Amino acid sequence: MTKDEMYALMNANLGFHLATVEGDQPRVRGMMLFRADDRGIIFHTASTKDVFKQIMENPKAELCFNGNGTQIRVTGKLEVVDDPKLREEIFNHPTRKFLQAWKANGIDHLLQVLVMRNGEAVTWTMETNFAPKEKVMLCEGEGKA
Repeated sequence: MTKDEMYALMNANLGFHLATVEGDQPRVRGMMLFRADDRGIIFHTASTKDVFKQIMENPKAELCFNGNGTQIRVTGKLEVVDDPKLREEIFNHPTRKFLQAWKANGIDHLLQVLVMRNGEAVTWTMETNFAPKEKVMLCEGEGKA
């Protein structure tokens, strides 16, 4: 799968699973993608959540996307993005209408935008189940999210 095909699958299937570590215990939960492209894999959470605390303690993570019989796992480090324009884009995006309540209740400052750059991706399908893994670098570089 090419990088562009991977990004297309991710953006078409916004739900993904995020694996972090708390101490020596793995933690996995479902998340909602905002955008995936050459600038990074971008999503968000609240600063009050355990997942955010886990990421701040250990930014190494794995993201797992599924769609059309294909699984994409991306391993790398997460970074907090401090970009007011991106935050507004997220708050105003049609898929994020639920965030308007955060603004109405004055808790929009809790939103933490996260990005994975320089992620190493592998794909899996039933057809390639026993084939050697082919690693593909995604979101290479330090571009602005």
